[in-house]
Amino acid sequence: MPTGAEARIRNEGGSFTAVLVNGGTERPVAGTWSATSELLAGRLASRFPRICFLEVRYRVKSWKAFESCVADARAALELIHGPVLIVGFSLGGAVAVSVAGSDGIVGVLGLAPWLPPEVQFDGLQRGRFDVVHGAWDRALPGVPGVSPTHSRAGWERARRLGVDGTYTLIARGLHGCAVRSPRGGVVRLPRWRAWVEATAGALERFSG
Repeated sequence: MPTGAEARIRNEGGSFTAVLVNGGTERPVAGTWSATSELLAGRLASRFPRICFLEVRYRVKSWKAFESCVADARAALELIHGPVLIVGFSLGGAVAVSVAGSDGIVGVLGLAPWLPPEVQFDGLQRGRFDVVHGAWDRALPGVPGVSPTHSRAGWERARRLGVDGTYTLIARGLHGCAVRSPRGGVVRLPRWRAWVEATAGALERFSG
């Protein structure tokens, strides 16, 4: 993409698009493909052949490079024509909310979203905001995570602005549904199927 970020697409030419934006770390590091996004897109693309799935790989995946991540998401949206559901995992939740006012976006799906108070929610008023979070998600030493209490506060903030949506807690769920193995493969986390079904439900709601 023009920013230097990368995008990969499944079901190109679909009449509806799900754009998946990744999480990140405190330390600025080169972007990687999200294991959670890859698992979701891989499982759902064949199930929804009329939906285009576009995964974004940031130039730098870090909340210390937040504006860069937002610019990469905006660049991805320039590739798309038609309605969009933007799916933000972890840091990607704040990125998704930040671009929610862009043309074509009909809603945001936050997966264990990081939603700090300084993120502006104005764009959400044009669509829905649904959140899915693992009940056992926590930030631990050396292990990234987001407390469900944090995302619930962000979701309730959106509700106070009049934004419609749902909040779903996955029992025994962790931070997302997959991690990357040292060899580069995708390792499914406990309750991964619940994340897939929750995402499928959002796609059905928006795509008709």
